[in-house]
Amino acid sequence: MTDRAALIAKLPKAELHLHIEGSFEPEMMLAIAERNRVDIPFKTLAQAKAAYNFANLQEFLDLYYQGMNVLRVEQDFHDLTWAYLNRAKADNVRHVEMFYDPQAHTERGVAFGTVTDGILSALERGEKELGITSKLIMSFLRHLSEEDGFALLEESRPWHNRFVGVGLDSSEVGHPPLKFERLFAECRRLGFKLCMHAGEEGPPDYVREALLDIGIDRLDHGNRSMEDPALVAALRDTQIPLTNCPLSNLSLCVIGDLKESPLKAQLEAGLLVTVNSDDPAYFGGYVNQNYQAIADALDLSDDQLVQLARNSFTGAFLNDADKARHLSEIDKALGI
Repeated sequence: MTDRAALIAKLPKAELHLHIEGSFEPEMMLAIAERNRVDIPFKTLAQAKAAYNFANLQEFLDLYYQGMNVLRVEQDFHDLTWAYLNRAKADNVRHVEMFYDPQAHTERGVAFGTVTDGILSALERGEKELGITSKLIMSFLRHLSEEDGFALLEESRPWHNRFVGVGLDSSEVGHPPLKFERLFAECRRLGFKLCMHAGEEGPPDYVREALLDIGIDRLDHGNRSMEDPALVAALRDTQIPLTNCPLSNLSLCVIGDLKESPLKAQLEAGLLVTVNSDDPAYFGGYVNQNYQAIADALDLSDDQLVQLARNSFTGAFLNDADKARHLSEIDKALGI
């Protein structure tokens, strides 16, 4: 183990950009498909693993939605979440803020409560048995209409006290943030934190809409904000957190090489950037693998790695006391 790897392993971390459906490993997909007697195109593990290769965001999303079709009952969502939490524990993740996509399930006939209660039961178990705290973020699918989003918001009303915020994901190009301006204004009125995927494949204008017009609390991806000095200045001045997902960007050809990642430039510009796994079962790595890959590619210093870990808690939707507690755990791990 290199010194860099040892440092990454011992640093307490938060993960702020994780789609629970994106942690669906092919082994589990096959097992749940068999359990639920759901027919899928993959008859062997080798076939399933071969399908986890794609060239762009849309190809990934096609597989992503196909795979989750086997998730039918509350136990499935519990098992999926519990498996992720155990992997997170191995990476010294102390807190996770998890996205989930109810519309991808309700539109195929799975009840909102089945999905949400299964995830929540595993998150509660994770805190009790693994010591991992968590917050849940309900995402809207941007390829659907704003009216569909309002319908989901109403359907989710009995669970509003169980999730901290809302997000916006799925196919970015052609679906700008302002398509959902009224929906996110209502979510703000209801007291939810606002997250949006922007600037992953979409242009800098999408970041500008999310940041300045919608008034988000956290920017997911945001790579293309680096093309606009005014956006960089706004992100630096507001300290709106960015959730960078290195291996995701590489897998989806958002960047051609990890050396092209904007993460180091974002750090050096004083932005509150974090490292996350996004959809780790599909993109080849959980949190520590993302830290290791980007640290090696960009030759990050120990101080920069520590800063990334600190940023993960600073950028979380935690109260000040909990943030301070986690930051002190980093100091303790470093012997400070």
